[in-house]
Amino acid sequence: MTQRAFVERRSPTWNEMEVLLQRIGRRGVRGVSPSDVERLGPLYRALTADLAYAQGRYDRELVEYLNRTIARAHAHVYGGIVPSGRRRAWQFYARTFPCEFRRSILPIALCAVITVASAVVAYAVIGARPDDAYALLPHAVIPPQITKSLHDSNFAIARDDRPLVSAAIITNNVRVAMIAFAGAATLGVLTLYIIVQNGLMLGGLGAMFGAAGFGWDFWATIAPHGTIELTAIQIAGGAGLLIAAGVLAPGRLRRKDALVRNGRRAAVLFGGVVTMLVLAGAIEGFVSPLRLPADARIAIGAIAAVLLAAYFTFAGRATTGRAV
Repeated sequence: MTQRAFVERRSPTWNEMEVLLQRIGRRGVRGVSPSDVERLGPLYRALTADLAYAQGRYDRELVEYLNRTIARAHAHVYGGIVPSGRRRAWQFYARTFPCEFRRSILPIALCAVITVASAVVAYAVIGARPDDAYALLPHAVIPPQITKSLHDSNFAIARDDRPLVSAAIITNNVRVAMIAFAGAATLGVLTLYIIVQNGLMLGGLGAMFGAAGFGWDFWATIAPHGTIELTAIQIAGGAGLLIAAGVLAPGRLRRKDALVRNGRRAAVLFGGVVTMLVLAGAIEGFVSPLRLPADARIAIGAIAAVLLAAYFTFAGRATTGRAV
């Protein structure tokens, strides 16, 4: 094809791109119509194809013209699709985190099963023989004598002190999650140890407060924040096991590649965990101390559980069209 015939055939497309770029230059990508934004991509691809065809066939001026036009369009095509910080955050919580949760459900479920089993064992053993608490639990968490409810002993907090208490709770929770996550460096052994200890403390303290006549209050006290906090710990443990699996069970990948892949997935999970623990700490610092009836506190925990289940089950599915 001669250059003249090529220009005559393709110039309408180039002129359309010129007009569109002028419009975007005056108004910005956000200032043009959705149809114009949709048209930008096909026009850009058409011009790059024309450039590839023209190089080596036609004169330098034509090639430079196509190069300049493509360069102008490139910033809008690729710069316009880079999401803002707010949009990236929305995409993370609306899609990336819940989809990765579903994808990593096996190690997370394993941690949850271990937590429940440990709690049941501790509850049964300490409920039958209270002195066995010293064999199962760290001595620092065992109250010397239980004479009042957990709510009265843990949440006799002045209103002005609640921000500091909330910050301390968040810091401690994130520290525990980080240990569970970093346990991957021990091939998951430390991760499983933290998960077991967390379950033992939950069941053991529940048995001790129950034996003292404050069992219902114990579960009501931890329900508002504990639903989110315990879920986050299981996810952190699952993230640690995911990294360990990259070493122990790389499948068809090289261990290095499996470790990099699983490390990225685990980082997504842990990013969501930190946010969950901040939320749980805020609830524990500001909501849990309120003098609400035990039934009301249990109801708050139940609502949180339903919302969590709905979020991790359904979030992100509409954009993917299928479960991840």
